[in-house]
Amino acid sequence: MNTLNDEQIRSVKKSYLNIVALFLEQGKMESRYLRCLLKWGFQLRLSPDDLSQEKIDLTELSYNHPDHRADQLEAIYHLTFMIYLDRRVEDVELEVATIYAEKLGFKAQTVTELFNSIATADYDGRSSVDVRQEVFDFLKLYES
Repeated sequence: MNTLNDEQIRSVKKSYLNIVALFLEQGKMESRYLRCLLKWGFQLRLSPDDLSQEKIDLTELSYNHPDHRADQLEAIYHLTFMIYLDRRVEDVELEVATIYAEKLGFKAQTVTELFNSIATADYDGRSSVDVRQEVFDFLKLYES
């Protein structure tokens, strides 16, 4: 996937923090989920500046459920982007993604199919816009 512009990266980072908030609210978090979330944070190059720019206090971080379907689809695309940052799809990433996607209102089976297709697709050379549209089209097809 081609790199995103600054605004898109900021949006992905906000989605990332929303995923972190979801897992933090669950109380005890499995260490493999924590490792996955930390890996994504490092790959996104999340920094204290990102938090201060968005006026985010980690002690007050809370899950914010996107109410509009377009925002939910965007959140799934962000998941796709995070999973594919290192060009590898790990089982734990799929587990984390499925938990979040179900919280967003998507069926686990649909999400599994989407991420399996991502794992077998070759996105080299495709723009992030193309991949984003493919994710949206896939979800609209399987969710109808």
